[in-house]
Amino acid sequence: MRWAHAAGRGLLVFVVLLSGYVSADVRDDAPGSGRGPLTLATAGDLTGYLGPLLAGWNRTHPGEKVSLVELPDSADETHAQMETDLRGGGRGRFDIVNIDVDWTSQFAAAGWLQALPRGRFALDSFLPPVVDTATYQGQLYAVPYVTNAGLLLYRKDVLAKEGLAPPRTWAELERAAKTVAPKYGLDGYAGQLLPYEGLTVNATEAIYSAGGTVLDDEGDRVTVDSAAAREGIGFLARGVREGWIPKAALTYKEEESKQAFEDGHLLFLRNWPYAYVASDRPGSAVAGEVGAVRLPGPDGPGTSVLGGSNLAVTAHARHADSAERLIAYLTSAPVQRQVLTRGALPPVRADLYEDPALVRRFPYLPVLRAAVLSAAPRPKSPEYDQVSLVIQSVVHDALTGRVTPAAAVRRLSAELSALTRP
Repeated sequence: MRWAHAAGRGLLVFVVLLSGYVSADVRDDAPGSGRGPLTLATAGDLTGYLGPLLAGWNRTHPGEKVSLVELPDSADETHAQMETDLRGGGRGRFDIVNIDVDWTSQFAAAGWLQALPRGRFALDSFLPPVVDTATYQGQLYAVPYVTNAGLLLYRKDVLAKEGLAPPRTWAELERAAKTVAPKYGLDGYAGQLLPYEGLTVNATEAIYSAGGTVLDDEGDRVTVDSAAAREGIGFLARGVREGWIPKAALTYKEEESKQAFEDGHLLFLRNWPYAYVASDRPGSAVAGEVGAVRLPGPDGPGTSVLGGSNLAVTAHARHADSAERLIAYLTSAPVQRQVLTRGALPPVRADLYEDPALVRRFPYLPVLRAAVLSAAPRPKSPEYDQVSLVIQSVVHDALTGRVTPAAAVRRLSAELSALTRP
């Protein structure tokens, strides 16, 4: 589970400067039937600072100590191990699970998560779209912890030499990728087009940006058969066919595409904000020359897919009250601030995006805020894994020229309809 797509995946947390902070509603350790030790499961902690964070909680909550279970870094393996545990009913080990935002509907529909009381969490302080990722059929089943939205990174130096503003439309992006990039020995544009979750995100963003959808709001009806879907998939397929999207992009995940941009090989890159931070730091071939704008669409700014992570209480949690209290702590304002400043990860608290000191330090924050506010979740479905596999397979066939975009949309409609039939 990397934060880069869905983020990114995995619970990236921060070195705790907050061990003395506990809000009034989470400090009281008075015994209660719902309080006691907890186990939190997450994908591998790649940064190594989740342990110190939980140690801070444990020092101030000796009766509600949290044990960490780190699952594999691979999203597929993490999902499989969580599913095995959650299917175990009362025999499961995990009280809290850190789940990619697109797993919420699937886990809730399967009965693996507890419904949560909205009033216990500061949801009104969150960016509104992120809350939607934590609901299923109108009920809250998780609490957003980290959000994410795709951005278009670009070479400021190259566009300045050409007297060009960063592209707002697909036509502007395509024109610069075709004509400007070759003048500087660069490839034009890349995203994450290997057949995996990243391709689902890239394809869905293209469909959304053109004004289309894949499923209805709760995943009950297939809506992908539209001119917008043909236009979105056609945009990506045309780029590969004409060469302004390099064929190498068909092998790119987040890291490979970031590295290509960071090494100075791309004019434009669709990626998550972490790629901006990595590419603009010392040692990067493009340090100081990285800009970021919202993803373009046919007629103006497009629509990003929301990434990030939600925290959920499992149906068999031993101490649900303590689990909810821990989630409230992890989503509190001081902790969320450190998510950004220590981890360079997009927090869910709205006011942080307008803090002048933070904007000076992270100049992409206003763009990211606009991208998140206009973003949409991936298709919600109890069968999300299968939905994603269908999208990956069919869109990849369109990108490699095996089928036309129109044929790809027909196939998507037929195959997704087979998944959603009762």
